[in-house]
Amino acid sequence: MGASWFQESGNGPSLRQTYDSLVELAEDEYGHQDGYNGTISTTHSVEDLTAQFKKSGKSVHDFINMQANILPKRHCAAICIQEPKANTNKTKSQVEHIVTPGTKKWILKYEVEEYYGEGNRVIASCPQKGDAVKAARAYTEKTGTTTAVIMRKVLVGPKPTVAKITYKKSTTERPGRWVFFGWAAE
Repeated sequence: MGASWFQESGNGPSLRQTYDSLVELAEDEYGHQDGYNGTISTTHSVEDLTAQFKKSGKSVHDFINMQANILPKRHCAAICIQEPKANTNKTKSQVEHIVTPGTKKWILKYEVEEYYGEGNRVIASCPQKGDAVKAARAYTEKTGTTTAVIMRKVLVGPKPTVAKITYKKSTTERPGRWVFFGWAAE
């Protein structure tokens, strides 16, 4: 199989997170194709060459062109163009408490879920177990998907949200910017 040169840039909180994000985007757009799609997703890892770049005194373009003759296939390298600045706030989140006055009422529901373990998608919610079993059987027979009936207490009336936590951004915080390049398998 061959190799094609790639060069792309990305923003993120760290080199690794930005690389992982670009790999995921490439896989979403071009697929996995058994590791031969000609994008950053076919590289095995990423190497930070920022120190070598700064030491070289070359322009970004010239340094990257020089690396084209050195880097092996499936190798990705990166240069940091803009250093990330972390959130320096002592407290990095803000809590908004949501108070709902009055007495809370809970009822028992039988929920039908696709069965994959924890955190499954709810398909139906029924007041009686028999109704839930009927709904589960109908869904399973229609889709071929295994389902489960789960017993849960559900809050009646107000939304069950009792607090909302939001990220508190620093005024100096900013993501880093990297240029990624290398030989991708195709």
